[in-house]
Amino acid sequence: PAARLPPRTFHSYLPGSHRTYSCVHCRAHLARHEELISKSFQGSHGRAYLFNSVVNVGCGPAEQRLLLTGLHSVADIFCQNCKTTLGWKYEQAFESSQKYKEGKFIIEMSHMVKENGWD
Repeated sequence: PAARLPPRTFHSYLPGSHRTYSCVHCRAHLARHEELISKSFQGSHGRAYLFNSVVNVGCGPAEQRLLLTGLHSVADIFCQNCKTTLGWKYEQAFESSQKYKEGKFIIEMSHMVKENGWD
């Protein structure tokens, strides 16, 4: 007999009363609008947003990458539900002017959708 996989459940649900960002592929919640720091970032494949914190994402191993703003140690992040790579987490910034990014998350716009109360 074939093994039955447990049903997928999101690890965190954000309150329906808040404006949220969700995975465009499976609609898992990713972040509250209040966690948005900046809309003026560049991801690997286009525009991206910088968030203070996110939910329902997994983190890959950290690696050093030369980005537009210099050398950083980053780890790719992916949707815990559908496993789509969404962006990355800044683990370490090597230039003092970039230290504010440490521990923050980039999610590319092409991988998220706005939900709940956007006009």
